[in-house]
Amino acid sequence: PPWAVKRAFPVRALAAIEAAIRESERQHRAELRFAAEAGLDLIPVWQGESARQRAVEVFSDLPVWDTEENSGVLIYVQLVDRRVEILADRGITARVAQREWDEICREMEKAFRRGDFEAGAIAAIRRIGGLLATHFPSRPDNPNELPDRPVLL
Repeated sequence: PPWAVKRAFPVRALAAIEAAIRESERQHRAELRFAAEAGLDLIPVWQGESARQRAVEVFSDLPVWDTEENSGVLIYVQLVDRRVEILADRGITARVAQREWDEICREMEKAFRRGDFEAGAIAAIRRIGGLLATHFPSRPDNPNELPDRPVLL
């Protein structure tokens, strides 16, 4: 049910995730967004929509793609299946291999299966931040182009 996402990510956890994103973005020029939802509506489920397809929709809706350097990254969590998808804009996918994103996703999913939602999300944000700092190091003119606050869908 929709309330499950609020139980997994209470206000305290959302604040900690927001702080982790803010800290991460001080180290690189990329932009991180975190979105979580309990599950899909019935029609998309009947149509066979995957967590990856839903993540693409959310990437567009939030608009993670709308950064000057095409350096947006979405961490999408679908609780019903405990699936995590990381989508990166084209400026990042040219530099970071998909296998690295997939590995981070699987680590988050393991943490979530243990019920460690906050810790799993923060560990992933830190690891993503390390990757992004390597390829998009921070500069003095490092604007915050997207909100850092996590979104519960």
